[in-house]
Amino acid sequence: MQSTKSRRKVAPSAAESADSAEKLDQLLLSSAICNGEDVGPFVRKVFTSGKPDTLLQHLRHFARSKESEIEEVCKAHYQDFILAVDDLRSLLSDVDSLKSSLYDSNTKLQSVGLPLLSSLDAFVEARNVSRNVNLALESVRNCIRLMELCSRSNYHLSSSNFYMALKCVDTIESEFLDKTPSSTLKRMLEKKIPEIRWHIERKVSKEFGDWLVEIRVVSRNLGQLAIGQASSARQREEDLRIKQRQAEEQSRLSLRDCVYALEEEDEDGLGGGVGDDINGGSGFPGVDLTPLYRAYHIHQTLGLEDRFKQYYFENRKLQLTSDFQVSSMTPFLESHQTFFAQIAGFFIVEDRIVRTGGGLISKLEVENLWETAVSKMCSVLEDQFSRMQTANHLLLIKDYVSLLGVTLRRYGYLVDPLLDVLSKHRDKYHELLLSDCRKQIAEALSADKFDQMLMKKEYEYSMNVLSFQIQTSDIIPAFPYVAPFSSTVPDCCRIVRSFIEDSVSFMSYGGQLDFFEVVKKYLDRLLSEALDGALLKLINVSIHGVSPAMQVAANMAVMERACDFFFRHAAQLSGIPLRMVERGRRHFPLCKARDAAEEILSGLLKQKVDGFMMLIENVNWMADEPLPNGNEYVNEVVIYLETLVSTAQQILPPHVLKRVLQDVLSHISEKIVGALLGDAVKRFTVHAIMSIDVDVRLLESFADNQAPLLSDEEANQLKTALAELRQLINLLLSNHPENFLNPVIRERSYNTLDYRKVVAISEKLRDPSERLFGTFGSRGGRQNPKKKSLDALIKRLKDVN
Repeated sequence: MQSTKSRRKVAPSAAESADSAEKLDQLLLSSAICNGEDVGPFVRKVFTSGKPDTLLQHLRHFARSKESEIEEVCKAHYQDFILAVDDLRSLLSDVDSLKSSLYDSNTKLQSVGLPLLSSLDAFVEARNVSRNVNLALESVRNCIRLMELCSRSNYHLSSSNFYMALKCVDTIESEFLDKTPSSTLKRMLEKKIPEIRWHIERKVSKEFGDWLVEIRVVSRNLGQLAIGQASSARQREEDLRIKQRQAEEQSRLSLRDCVYALEEEDEDGLGGGVGDDINGGSGFPGVDLTPLYRAYHIHQTLGLEDRFKQYYFENRKLQLTSDFQVSSMTPFLESHQTFFAQIAGFFIVEDRIVRTGGGLISKLEVENLWETAVSKMCSVLEDQFSRMQTANHLLLIKDYVSLLGVTLRRYGYLVDPLLDVLSKHRDKYHELLLSDCRKQIAEALSADKFDQMLMKKEYEYSMNVLSFQIQTSDIIPAFPYVAPFSSTVPDCCRIVRSFIEDSVSFMSYGGQLDFFEVVKKYLDRLLSEALDGALLKLINVSIHGVSPAMQVAANMAVMERACDFFFRHAAQLSGIPLRMVERGRRHFPLCKARDAAEEILSGLLKQKVDGFMMLIENVNWMADEPLPNGNEYVNEVVIYLETLVSTAQQILPPHVLKRVLQDVLSHISEKIVGALLGDAVKRFTVHAIMSIDVDVRLLESFADNQAPLLSDEEANQLKTALAELRQLINLLLSNHPENFLNPVIRERSYNTLDYRKVVAISEKLRDPSERLFGTFGSRGGRQNPKKKSLDALIKRLKDVN
């Protein structure tokens, strides 16, 4: 390859450069003159540079260059040329004078302008220095403000005042970062500002995490307090209702119109709910939402609002899910209060955050969480209720759940699904309650000694009598007081009253307003199935003597009054007016046991009477004279009955005693009629019937003697128990027995007689003569009119048969 050598360029010399410049100036001047332009700039330039001679040279040179042209022009225009020459000559003199003037002016200008020029140069230099100083001062001021903001930011960071620290950082970034003259300082700020923001975010997140841990314990305490306040409010309502019922009862029993006004005192601190005391940093002790709101505010400032909202919602949802866990190691009965209080506190806090959190969580999100919580609580309740076999356990949990519903309903949460679960297990609860009451009733009955209850103090009387309204008088008796009933009565009354209260407690606050019919239905079952069945079993198995049978019958009479109290008590607890209960009063639910008690007492008395009635075998049926004082058996029976009445009237109510005596007297009547009708009595005389008439009169006299104890009407009803025997005796002793065939007379006087018995007994009647009562087949001999009428009656009755 050939190598090429670069040529060295020779710089033009200074003389050549000067010649070139002069030529250029000459050309420019020539061009300006030719074009008729102003040559003033050229003149000023040469005087400024101090070389006017050069201009003159250029002008001479231009003039010489134009001489040929002038000659030609002059040749063409000689005359004009001559004139022009003259003008030029005159012009030349003017130019010379102008030159001198210009030179003088230049000299003067130079002498004057040089000091001004030096002053201008000094001014320009001073202005530049001032500008630089101002820039420096501004930079210093910016640096000072920047340092102040940095210092303030550090102070806020050390004081955990993160929001103000972020505001300082934002100010540094927006106002000073681009204006910082120091690149080193700028790089330091660009590095530290993100670190500060990250540090603040980390610290706030840590505080928020600590708050999440703390709020669980706080929520549980808050829920317990809120439910406790609901319980206190419920108790105050119950006390107010009790006062109202007492006032209504007094008004109802008063003989004159009374107006009662119940005033409820407003207690301090009862007007607001627990949630109203929760605020950002004060109020209800232990509840502080400041870390939450600060974290939310800081994340808003950092532009991370949506991320923090999502983070908060997810963490709270996880906490709620954790709250749903039911420990298998602890019985639900022991942990249910903590379980429900934790959930209640959670949603009380969330309600406050919805109202004051500035959009941290929406109402819809809280409602979705509540729907999840309700579903889970319903599931837990269903599972736990299905396992429980104790009514009291169901009642305790139901009561707490109802308080939970009352508490959360105040905050606008829908609690109907929880109440539906409680209503769903209503039947199971009452079945368990009935089972428990059956056991208690059985234990109470088995412990009874069938002795009248002795009360030594007034509080015992109030506890065992007045509290169940089974007293027969409003006057407090003297003590010691022997009650007409045994210990079974108050024991069973307490069991039934407890059943009513537990039933009403379970049905109350469960979303159902009118639940009296449900309570009454189960109360009917308790009385008619459990209590009546247990009493019936006791009566049929354990009663073997007159004394315990009489005591049980007395107990049943008292229980009849107690049952009225039970239904009134159930109505009062259910909020039903008493007049509605009294208007719709039903039959006595213990009627089977009552009838069985009276029946067994009557049966035992009949057995006793049967022992005396065996003496009827000693009656002389063929007596020639009537006995004026009656037969021996009836005297023994009357003595026994009088002794019985003197004892029974101490404990048996008159209407019960009347029914028992009526049954016994009816049995005595049947025994005497049966004796007349039986095979043991082949024949009897009128005198024997007269003696029986005396016996009946003694029994009727016994019935009449009970009028002070019973009443005239009831005493007459006792006598109706002897109606068959009395009508039979009257017929046998009648002078016109044929009247029995008259329907009107028979309905009035012989309506209890069976004509077959009349025929059978009448055939046994004998006259004092050999054949006073002959058979219907024999008509020989002389018969008295009474015998003839009786024979005619018997014949007619046989024809009818």
